[in-house]
Amino acid sequence: MLKKQNLLGLTQSKFKEFFSDLNEKPYRTKQIMQWIYHQGINDFDDMHNFSKDLRQKLNAIASLELPEVISMSNSRDGVIKWIIKLGEENNIETVYIPQKDRGTLCISSQVGCSLACTFCSTGYQGFNRNLATHEIIGQVLIAQNHLSEENMRISNVVFMGMGEPLLNESPVYDACEIFLDDWAFGLSRRRVTVSSSGIVPALMRMSDKVPVSLAISLHAPNDKLRDILVPINKKYPIKELMKACHYYLNAGTQERHILFEYVMLEDVNDSLENAKSLSKLLNFWFEQESAKVNLIPFNPFPETQYKTSKNTTIQKFQDVLHRSGIRTTTRRTRGDDVDAACGQLAGKVLDKSRRHAGRN
Repeated sequence: MLKKQNLLGLTQSKFKEFFSDLNEKPYRTKQIMQWIYHQGINDFDDMHNFSKDLRQKLNAIASLELPEVISMSNSRDGVIKWIIKLGEENNIETVYIPQKDRGTLCISSQVGCSLACTFCSTGYQGFNRNLATHEIIGQVLIAQNHLSEENMRISNVVFMGMGEPLLNESPVYDACEIFLDDWAFGLSRRRVTVSSSGIVPALMRMSDKVPVSLAISLHAPNDKLRDILVPINKKYPIKELMKACHYYLNAGTQERHILFEYVMLEDVNDSLENAKSLSKLLNFWFEQESAKVNLIPFNPFPETQYKTSKNTTIQKFQDVLHRSGIRTTTRRTRGDDVDAACGQLAGKVLDKSRRHAGRN
């Protein structure tokens, strides 16, 4: 039996090709995208401006299937976490963070992660596979369907869940295109953010292809320390990463901004000397451009060796950056009581990386 194509993975241009193959007019694309994304319809039989013949064709060859939700948890501070099943032994996590002026959805791009950042629960789980575009879009539709019933909305989408987005380029780029499309989610490019640990060649490609916001998981001001915390740094050291970030800021005609994420680990990367080195690094590369630092209090998980920096230490670190002219904020920890905070997302991963082979 022929496997049905999940149309949630199609961009506007791919929808047009799909309907052309069915000898249907291009306007069908706008119709179906508005049914899916504006009306929340995932049954072809409910798309009343389609002919009976077209609905039958679609039912025979296509689907609009969402992934299965295993559970939904609500934290004390309003954060919502969904655990979503993607085949046997594989779950991902998606998190909604409500704030006064916006609602941010943190989505996953991979089942697990292959980069093994030492402070991240997801990296500890190992890696299974990349997500398809329809699995990325499905996370947003699951959240949107629930939130609409509560008169809540998604204003921002960030690729800060499980996985390294720039190791899953094509599905992530297509998902970004759907997020920006007025026939779909209609988000502005400033409200869609791809976060990366620094896959330099992919970052260069993304700069030219996808006009969305960028966050870089930096976490250290020098190669010696970053090699330990973010092992991909051994392949793409800070100097190469900074060049790629500089290229991103100057690609395209519209103004761009970059956010550098820095997790605060007690007695590891939180000294005043680290703060001064970070200030020197960023002022050298981005003195005339728009760059910002987000300090992230470390969120512990059972297997970790690290501890969270003290609040006074974080404040002194931030003061050093402020005095050097670098815009800096400290992220408020949200959803930690349901393990939905930054660095805590673990899901369930059938590890194919063999990272933990032989471990008891």
